[in-house]
Amino acid sequence: MTPLRLIRNFAIIAHIDHGKSTLADRLIEACGGLEAREMRDQVLDNMEIERERGITIKAQTVRLVYRAADGQTYVLNLMDTPGHVDFAYEVSRSLAACEGSLLVVDASQGVEAQTLANVYQAIDAGHEIVPVLNKIDLAAAEPDRVKEQIEDVIGLDASDALLISAKTGLNIDRVLEALVARLPPPQGDAEAPLKALLVDSWYDPYLGVVILVRVKDGMLEAGQRVRLMATGAAHTIERVGVFTPKGVAVGALGPGEVGFITAGIKTVADCRVGDTITEDRRQAATPLPGFKPVQPVVFCSLFPTDAADFERLRDSLAKLRLNDASFEYEPETSVALGFGFRCGFLGLLHLEIVQERLAREFDLDLLATAPSVVYRVHLLNGAVRTLHNPADMPDPVRIDHVEEPWIKATILVPDAYLGPILALCEERRGEQVDLTYVGNRAMLIYRLPLNEVVFDFYDRLKSVSRGYASFDYQIDDYREGDLVLMNILVNSEPVDALSVIVHRKEAERRGRALCERLKDLIPRQLFQVAIQAAIGGRIIARETVKALRKDVLAKCYGGDVTRKRKLLEKQKEGKKRMRQFGKVEIPQSAFIAALKMGDS
Repeated sequence: MTPLRLIRNFAIIAHIDHGKSTLADRLIEACGGLEAREMRDQVLDNMEIERERGITIKAQTVRLVYRAADGQTYVLNLMDTPGHVDFAYEVSRSLAACEGSLLVVDASQGVEAQTLANVYQAIDAGHEIVPVLNKIDLAAAEPDRVKEQIEDVIGLDASDALLISAKTGLNIDRVLEALVARLPPPQGDAEAPLKALLVDSWYDPYLGVVILVRVKDGMLEAGQRVRLMATGAAHTIERVGVFTPKGVAVGALGPGEVGFITAGIKTVADCRVGDTITEDRRQAATPLPGFKPVQPVVFCSLFPTDAADFERLRDSLAKLRLNDASFEYEPETSVALGFGFRCGFLGLLHLEIVQERLAREFDLDLLATAPSVVYRVHLLNGAVRTLHNPADMPDPVRIDHVEEPWIKATILVPDAYLGPILALCEERRGEQVDLTYVGNRAMLIYRLPLNEVVFDFYDRLKSVSRGYASFDYQIDDYREGDLVLMNILVNSEPVDALSVIVHRKEAERRGRALCERLKDLIPRQLFQVAIQAAIGGRIIARETVKALRKDVLAKCYGGDVTRKRKLLEKQKEGKKRMRQFGKVEIPQSAFIAALKMGDS
């Protein structure tokens, strides 16, 4: 067991692309965690999707052994965290398992929106923070200006900030010395009853559920009988180990140490992230505080394209939920799409990543409905309903008013692009709260309806600022809005999967765009098909798919014109009857294309 004074637990926090994963690579290299032939870029990003997109999605842990200048050998538990706003829950979980943080800031770009969000989370967790200025080797690097920014915007003393280049390995030894000298060791008592925090878990097809733990008190050993306090499930530990970053078995984990355990857990429901693990015989009196439950903000339905895959989708979601505690799901049915699940996510990127992971890791072909946010519907009888799915909207005559979630957004942008960004925020019903300057960059704080942000706000923001704007948000409160349910009718039949809740001012534009898109996607029938957007009984947009025409005159070679007229009249009558009773089958591809339309 490593003495507490020789352990340091720390997270690396930063904005997207400021070099967290590259710094983690250099620290692993400097401590000899992997041999040169085993090293590769972003070694901790072990998901294929992370490597393709160049982003960190899952926080990863690695145990490093470092021999310091004072001759002592220290154990460093490093947590590499994501930078994107949609994965802020991963960051908060990692911070709960550590005592200190390395705050990485790009020396050319300076403080960005996610830098602020993550550093405030670290301060809330009571962390000691060491500022690190990365990419110092770039010609555009301005360390003095960025140090000033850290002091002005965040309020941290940056006079002794470390100047490094994670790419070339410059001054990495100074980072390791600072970790040992400036971060506090963990606290804990090896003799007390076992208390270990369940930081993360994932499903391994050979080992069952693998649990990542941070031991606070007591000892965790193979063969020990443990109990998970929230679920009450008891298991015998089969294997205890640490990641170096390869999984290596160890005899035991003591106070302050981070590692993994397997206990032959087959049921996903037994493992709740944030739970406390204690000894079955000598239980701890109180559980650890854990993590505050996550609140999904964007909802959409997932349906298998082949109805026979429903059970496989259920199992896959359960396994993925174990690995990613920040999304929720519940079964639902749709007239158009059959059986599926209504899922809640932390944002659009989160939705996209979960969908892609289901497709890649579980080989599922899925259809997702249009994303929507959670509304509160106040009925005339005083009841309040939470609405996740637009199709569940009560009858308008029973509704008093509808409330929608608003967010508080922080946008950092160079002064040159301020005009277009202000125009974009105003267009999305935004309310300006604050506008301040940090050097030549404006810091905007806006209140915006989440409904206007979930579609394409982030993409539009990046395009009007040429990629220079950074964006972070947090849920603010619910406000009353003039919101209506817009239904899409095909041949007078409502299509529940295409229903959306929109602001009354936007309804006509959105309805017209959706009808135009569907007109091109629905195949022509032998009769005319009307595509309509409706609010209640009022039609606000319409497009018509022209009828296919069978050539009934093919066999008429000359002869009297009345014979031809008679055949055409007969065809006309038949088409009228078909339009009355004919059913329009909307192909799956049309749904996918219409739902992918977003807000374009």
